[in-house]
This record gives sequence, structure tokens and C-alpha cells, in this order.
Amino acid sequence: MDERIDRLNRADYEHRLMIKAVWYYYIENYTQQNISHLLGVSRSKVIALLERARQSGVIQFNVQQDSGRRMEMERELLSRFSLRDAFIVPSAGTLANPNESIAQAAAMYILRRAADDAFINMGYGDTTSRILNHLATAAQIPLNVVSLAGGVNYYLPNTNSNVFNARLYLIPSPLLLSSGSLRDSLRREPDVEEIFRMIPLSSMSVVGIGCLNDRATIVKNGILNHNDFTFLKMQGAVGDVLSHFLDRNGEIVSHDLEGRLMSTPMSQLKTLDNVIGAAGGPDKAEAILAVLRGGYLDVLITDEDTAQLLLEAPNS
Repeated sequence: MDERIDRLNRADYEHRLMIKAVWYYYIENYTQQNISHLLGVSRSKVIALLERARQSGVIQFNVQQDSGRRMEMERELLSRFSLRDAFIVPSAGTLANPNESIAQAAAMYILRRAADDAFINMGYGDTTSRILNHLATAAQIPLNVVSLAGGVNYYLPNTNSNVFNARLYLIPSPLLLSSGSLRDSLRREPDVEEIFRMIPLSSMSVVGIGCLNDRATIVKNGILNHNDFTFLKMQGAVGDVLSHFLDRNGEIVSHDLEGRLMSTPMSQLKTLDNVIGAAGGPDKAEAILAVLRGGYLDVLITDEDTAQLLLEAPNS
């Protein structure tokens, strides 16, 4: 009798543990590693609990009308812009922080596709910094991350990262140098050359897409100012990737910044395998469209409102 009660107690404990894991993962959006710490069990145990919940019917997935519409939009994006893949999160207007939601989606997308020993190139910016921190928190073994641009701070753990499971291979340089000659000299330094040699060998590359407003990372960091943006707009710039400014057709805008940037050239980005662009918000639609027209991306991760604007835009 006591043994039977013990078995029932263990079964009840396992069931309650499973419900907690499901709640934390699907409702609270905690990572499996976070749940492992909260419940005091291993990450493999958390994975097993979530799988058991799926098999037992505790979790039931329904493809709702809005989800179906997002899937149709993803197919339209692939067809129109010759992408290999697209992932659309719910409308930006329903999200507390679109950058954070897109970053979480990008991290999940990457983790499902990256091999354990993969090297991942990472661009400069707020969204890519968030992606990196989500990846490094959720990874079971250390990720290998190679920077695509200078600006070391955006590749470091943020204050919310209790776990940062990543090996960083960073370009030891500011993003923007004071002169072209200084940039060229630093570019020839062995430590810098080593990173640039690693970039084409990585299995995927992740970039953010910036627009020309005061919320842009490059402005908030004091690298450029409002007058710089005004001048760039006068030259036809609508946004940037890796701090290279593009016009509406995805062509590089000529500017003295180009000669001072410590950043992977756009011509090289175009040759890399599996380039993932992660960006959203209606204010970025024109910039994202320029990047798509330029043919720089293989995969786009964005939100529903932005995807709709991209599909409504004229072809050129």
C-alpha cells in the first residue's frame, strides 16, 4: 500500500512539474535553461517534460486564421524577393517590444538550424545584440560567434544575461574610425585580419537593418548625429546594414563614412551563405525593402505589419 501511494505521489509530482514547465515555457517565454534553474532539474529533464506534455495532449496547437495568414505572407515574401525562408511574428502593434520579439524569434530559428559546432557571423546593432544574448542563454554548448563589424560593446553580454554560453571572435576596433588611413592600418593588423578570414567560413550570418531616425543604434551611440542623417537622406539613403547606407534600390550611398567603417563590405555579405536579416516595425519597412531589392538576404525575420507593407510596395 505504501509503495502504491509513493508511486501516486511521484506521478502527481511529475505531472505538476510538467505543468509548471509548460507554463514557464509557453506563457512566460522563459528559456529551457531558465526553467531548469527555476525547477531545480536538468535542461534535458525540461525538454522531456515539454515533449511529454505535447504527446499527452496537455499542449494543443491550433492553426488560427491569423497564423494561416502569416504563413501565406511568408510564402509571398519568398516568391517575390527570392528568399530561401521567412518567419513572421505577430503584428508589431500587439507587441510590447517588437525588437525583442523579433530577436527571440530569430534566436529560436537559428538554434533549430545551427550545428553544435557552427560558427555564426553576427552584425552590429540593438536587435542583433538581443539575438546574441538569447542564443548564448539558450545554447547547451558554447556558440562560436564572429563579429561582422567593429564596436565591441554590442557583442558583450547584457545585464539580463545570467548565462552567456558563447565564444566571441571580435574585431578589436571601433565601428567608425577617425580617418580612412587609420581604418586601413588597423585592417591590416594580424588580429583584425584573423577575424575577417573567419567570416566567409561561418555557416550563417545574422544582420539587423537600420532606418534613418533618432532611434537608430548608430545615433543613440553617438557615432552619427542628426545632421549626418540629414545629409545621407539628401543623398537618397533610406537605411543601413552593418552601417553601410543604402538607397531605395539597395545600392551603396557614396559618403566619406564608407572609407572609415570597420565593417564587412556589402559586396562580401552578398557572397556569404545563409544571411539572415532580422528587423521589424513600419518605420523600417522602406529600409528592409531596399535590402531585399539589393539581394543581400537569404532569410527575413520580421513582423506581420512590416511584411504587409513590403508586399504592398511596388517592385522597384
